[in-house]
Amino acid sequence: MSTLLASQPNSASSVESGDTSRPLIRSAADVSNLVNSGAAAGSNARIVVAIALGGVFLDAYDLGALAFGLKDVTREFSLTPTGTGLVASAITFGAIVGAFCGGFLTDRIGRYRVFMADMFFFVIAALACAFAPNAWVLGGARFVMGLGVGIDLPVAMAFLAEFSRLSGRGNKAARVAMWCPVWYAAISISYLLVLAFYATLPASHAALLWRLILGFGAVPALAIIAVRSRYMSESPVWAANQGDLAGAARILKRSYGIDVQVAPDAQNAPRVTPTRTASWKNYGALLRGVYLRRTVLATVIGIASSFAYNAVAFGLPVIISSFLAQSMLTTILASLVLNLGFAFVGGVISVRIVPKVGAWKLTVIGYVLQFIALVGLAIVGRPAATPEVVAAVALLATFLLGQGIGPGSHSMTFASLSYPTSLRGVGVGFNQTLMRASSTLSLFLFPVLAAALTTRVFWIIAIAPLAGLVALLAIRWEPSGYDVDAEDFQPAATSLAQ
Repeated sequence: MSTLLASQPNSASSVESGDTSRPLIRSAADVSNLVNSGAAAGSNARIVVAIALGGVFLDAYDLGALAFGLKDVTREFSLTPTGTGLVASAITFGAIVGAFCGGFLTDRIGRYRVFMADMFFFVIAALACAFAPNAWVLGGARFVMGLGVGIDLPVAMAFLAEFSRLSGRGNKAARVAMWCPVWYAAISISYLLVLAFYATLPASHAALLWRLILGFGAVPALAIIAVRSRYMSESPVWAANQGDLAGAARILKRSYGIDVQVAPDAQNAPRVTPTRTASWKNYGALLRGVYLRRTVLATVIGIASSFAYNAVAFGLPVIISSFLAQSMLTTILASLVLNLGFAFVGGVISVRIVPKVGAWKLTVIGYVLQFIALVGLAIVGRPAATPEVVAAVALLATFLLGQGIGPGSHSMTFASLSYPTSLRGVGVGFNQTLMRASSTLSLFLFPVLAAALTTRVFWIIAIAPLAGLVALLAIRWEPSGYDVDAEDFQPAATSLAQ
């Protein structure tokens, strides 16, 4: 399989040009090869990538926005522990449903339409949260917000993969991995907003903090909606895969600055037979042939990463406050520094070096760092003396650095680049459905286990990176630099997937 590449007989780079010296395209393979070679200077491809990353920013912001306001919500609406849990988890349940449906819709009706509809979910849900009169409205709005989060990642990953070159700096793996530092930047900005509102709101209005934080999520969504018509386009590879070569040619000119024409002898020009019809049955294709091993690996990486990260990162304020026994202000600042200084920086490093090092090696390194950190935290226990406090904070930093360098960045690399264009939406959707379920489980189990086991809970959490390591050593699949989209046009690869 490693030899299946984009050496297509009808490649646009090798066909003759027309009278106007414009390259000809005869198939979806030609369009894919042009995208793989990179965009022309001054094209909109990077802007499309930036807007897609804006959607990822919203996902992270909305998921973490309520972390510091849940106590105020509980007090304002007089919630029982069960009611608090339902409000807190509503967004993750929505994300599970959204990911499964969004993956199918991304392949069925296109990346552009799904992305544009998705932004309205964020605006409506954020405003509904900000003005929620009771817990039922808040929980319902958070569920709708979760639908947006779940729908967004499959389409965002598709944009990142399908608007990037195959190799070199800024290749597909690097672009997809950019979701990681953007995610941590969003979490950090939510911390900064909490800090700003915490510092400026009068004590008499402190109860408004959670409403302001949740409502702010509508602002970046509205900004994306405002610029969408000028820069956003459908994925040219997806359009070509649907048989619309003329549409793909228009997108290549608009977004890539490449002026092509459909060859007169193209298969049934200007429309050709779709590579693979989008269907719910395509979820089954993920579990057959060559895709089975990739799906197993991507799923284990995603679940292990999600379980460990959510248990540690969303419990980070609680963990730090128990270590430092300080005020909320100290807890916010420490959480901010750890996220920016280690998770975010680790993600940036991974984006820069993945084209040379590869996603597989970086994920192994990340899991090793996390396993060492979690075992260390379990051994340190509840620190009493200053050296133990320093060691515990350093181990938390090591965990977050490992997350940024490895599974945090590349859980999406494996999920997105293990499948060609025709299966990418359902591939990411399937992965995200299971990841969100893992997130929900970890968010529920962490406080329960922490209450029963105290810091010995880290022994349990350490099982997650260990499972990821075992899967990586068993299945040595490297998605970075491999032209997986060519599998849509290779009869040999297609037969393997049947």
